[in-house]
Amino acid sequence: MKLAKFAAVALAASTSAYAFPIAAPGTEGFLVIAGGGGDIIATYEGNSASYSNDLYLVNTGAFVFNNHANSPGDTVNLGSFAAGTELVFRMHVNNTGYDYFTGPASRNPDDHFHARVEDNWAPNTTLVSFEDLFNGPFDYNDLSFSFTNTRATPSVPEPATWAMMLLGFAGVGYLTYRRKRQATTLA
Repeated sequence: MKLAKFAAVALAASTSAYAFPIAAPGTEGFLVIAGGGGDIIATYEGNSASYSNDLYLVNTGAFVFNNHANSPGDTVNLGSFAAGTELVFRMHVNNTGYDYFTGPASRNPDDHFHARVEDNWAPNTTLVSFEDLFNGPFDYNDLSFSFTNTRATPSVPEPATWAMMLLGFAGVGYLTYRRKRQATTLA
């Protein structure tokens, strides 16, 4: 009897809390890029969301899945795209009316990343996991989809980010110049 309880606890500890894959941490805001050379097949992997969510491919406006109407394993052929084309996915939360997108946080109404995009989750396949709540909790366990013939890449910083980085570099340069000048004056 004790052995059976131990085995049940050990099995539960080795199993994910969710019966579907969730993209790896650190891939928030990555882009989904078409690999070229064939059709892109979307597969619905699962969800833990109580809200009703629709997934759309922004590039074509095509509806892809609804988390309450589709079953894990359902597939949709999205067609083929030129290699290097960014595929932008929009998740519409029917209960709240919010839309969340893959890619930069600035695309979303709360300026947070709402999708993780894991490259090579399976051979030649990208895994995308969404967060469907405004301002978090950012566990990305609400919806997961995979896309064949794609890859993931980090998004390019936006102009405001570049401006802040350049301003920071200028400040560091000025401080270095001032310290050198002071050291020369004191010597």
